[in-house]
Amino acid sequence: MTRVLVTGASGYIGLHCIEQLIAEGYEVRGTVRSPSRKKEIEEALTRCGRDLMKLELFEADLLKSNGWDDAVKDCTYVLHVASPFIVGIPKNDDELIKPAVEGTRNVIEAAMKHGVKRVVLTSSVAAITDTHDGKTIYSEEDWTDTDHPKTSAYYKSKALAEKIAWELISNQEGNDKTELSVINPSAVLGPTLTDDIGTSNEFVRQILIGKVPAAPRLHIGFVDVRDVAQAHILAMKSKSAAGERFIISEKEYWFIELCRVLNSAGFKKAPTKVMPNWMVRVFGLFDATTRQMAQLIGNERFTSADKARKLLGWKGRKVEQSILDTATQLKEMGLSK
Repeated sequence: MTRVLVTGASGYIGLHCIEQLIAEGYEVRGTVRSPSRKKEIEEALTRCGRDLMKLELFEADLLKSNGWDDAVKDCTYVLHVASPFIVGIPKNDDELIKPAVEGTRNVIEAAMKHGVKRVVLTSSVAAITDTHDGKTIYSEEDWTDTDHPKTSAYYKSKALAEKIAWELISNQEGNDKTELSVINPSAVLGPTLTDDIGTSNEFVRQILIGKVPAAPRLHIGFVDVRDVAQAHILAMKSKSAAGERFIISEKEYWFIELCRVLNSAGFKKAPTKVMPNWMVRVFGLFDATTRQMAQLIGNERFTSADKARKLLGWKGRKVEQSILDTATQLKEMGLSK
């Protein structure tokens, strides 16, 4: 039976990957920073009707080399999903960059040591779109400029972590080399499998509870978490995915469009007007979420998933449904007031 390791087993994307892998019949290992997360993972998978006998959990920390050998040994594939993501801007860039880069190094080195066939790395369009050269249409050929003073810590962390992965893979010697595929999702929405809604859905919650008085002039791609998990598994299995990056994004939206979808569905605290750019920056002085958005306001950003559709046969569900599924779940959890 083929065994797959998923790092960040309790995470928003990681747990969806595990759920789908077990549904497809794989034996799965997952890593957690603390054994205290084991119960919530098992309860989530039980609610989904998944066989817990197909799952083993291992304790491993991104910043520590120990633990990864045991987790990776005897695995055919590794999905390296774990990476830090916070709301707002860290006081020190290394809060995000160090665990992202060192965690990727630890996982890739363990995978190569134990002869893993392929690693699928969760990166982000954040590793692609901060080129600071005036472009609005991006592809897998683009890279975020990590030396630019306006590039945020999160964008740097994703680009630098991905670059270290490609560097390690390209420097392998011998005939039996570990392959690498990279998934670069846009903004991820959709239902969580645990009570931990994750950082991504926190943005939606802020809208539902009225913390966003007007929509910032923000234009980005969106994609459902279930479809991001599917993309990882497709990249794991497809021969044509080796050595490739894949943007995973269903549709670009102005933020006001997302807000109006929510408002029309009865979530009346969602704004229907656009906030002037200067006002976004002012609000950002007092609110971490707004400050994070303020770094992206203004220009359109198009991140097509045509490559994934063509090479992987990937398909994403409509973003409007993902938005409503997210909001509905938050309401059921009592988090929309």
